[in-house]
Amino acid sequence: MNKKEISEIKKLLTPNKSVFTRICGCYVDAEKNQKTKLKEAFLSLLEEEAFKYFAIFKKTLSGTIGRNLINMEFPLDQEMGDGTQTFLLKLRDTELKDDDLIEEFYQKVMETYLYPENYYIILVHGAYDVPGRASDNLDMDDASDYVYNFVLCSICPVKLSKPGLCYNIDTNQIENRIQDWIVETPDVGFLFPAFNDRNTDVHGLLYYAKNPEILQEEFIDQFLGCRIPLSAKTQKETFQTIIEETLDRSCDFDTVMSIQENLNELLEERKEDPEPVTLDKVEVKRLLANSGVANERLEEFDTHYEAAADEKTSFIAANVASVRSYEIKTPDVVIKVSPDKAQLVEHREIDGIPYILIKATDQVEINGIAVKSSVNGAEG
Repeated sequence: MNKKEISEIKKLLTPNKSVFTRICGCYVDAEKNQKTKLKEAFLSLLEEEAFKYFAIFKKTLSGTIGRNLINMEFPLDQEMGDGTQTFLLKLRDTELKDDDLIEEFYQKVMETYLYPENYYIILVHGAYDVPGRASDNLDMDDASDYVYNFVLCSICPVKLSKPGLCYNIDTNQIENRIQDWIVETPDVGFLFPAFNDRNTDVHGLLYYAKNPEILQEEFIDQFLGCRIPLSAKTQKETFQTIIEETLDRSCDFDTVMSIQENLNELLEERKEDPEPVTLDKVEVKRLLANSGVANERLEEFDTHYEAAADEKTSFIAANVASVRSYEIKTPDVVIKVSPDKAQLVEHREIDGIPYILIKATDQVEINGIAVKSSVNGAEG
């Protein structure tokens, strides 16, 4: 799913556009005991409760594609027999009305979701009457093409509120605050089936992780049955390894800066694209060639790429680029510079010793103290 498709589904997460038919929930304690359950028509919820559920669902569809939101596909074996995709299809098609399936869903989550404290499993079914689109790309509400049936799952930590004092309006007193168990924003979740090309794609789903470095691998592998993707951090580390191994001794300051600049230019050129910019093996090799890497180093690229990852591995460009600042690091000094000011930093060898030079201006401060330039002082 791309940004436009995710945005289209998120727009349904409001009281006046809600497409939800039924909601189920299960509160699980730290010992994996089911403490309480919810099962009812979504429209029967109190307005205040529904509003808070909408906020949770919006969070489950929020974040950066490739980091917090990850498109996943089911392996072929999971689409046959008793595969995970088959189970999720049954869950969706029964519209959360089959108690045995719902209980099986809870048990599968409890067996594979690794969390040492209390949490709340929320599962909701929706039926979106997808409007057709005119040639000017505007929705035609009276020209629906089909209905997109889906389930959305959110798994939220439940934590005890912090102790403290509060004002009691009834007694007009400052009192000890009663601690409550609060349902927090979701830790993980998923939308199934995927909504690709504004159509139902039962071969994939959209996965959400609040922390992109904690993807809940056992949950993805054993419950969802999908291939575990590289986290954003692992993507960056793997990309860096490929660059270092390929360039070897020619991995110099200017070449690395050129690679970073070309990456940022690519992201800038395609910033309006709804799809995230991805780099497969061919595109990474082209990036290196365009950044001045010699042909003799590129001849060994395939070997280094497949040793660090595998031939089918691709990278989200935003995960491997440094779009906010370049970090130039030595054992003793760290320099951070905005990409559009990178030309102020250069690498030079003086008397056989390598230096990193920063072009200074008359606006230099040390811990907030303005420093006078010696050049300006001499002129004075």
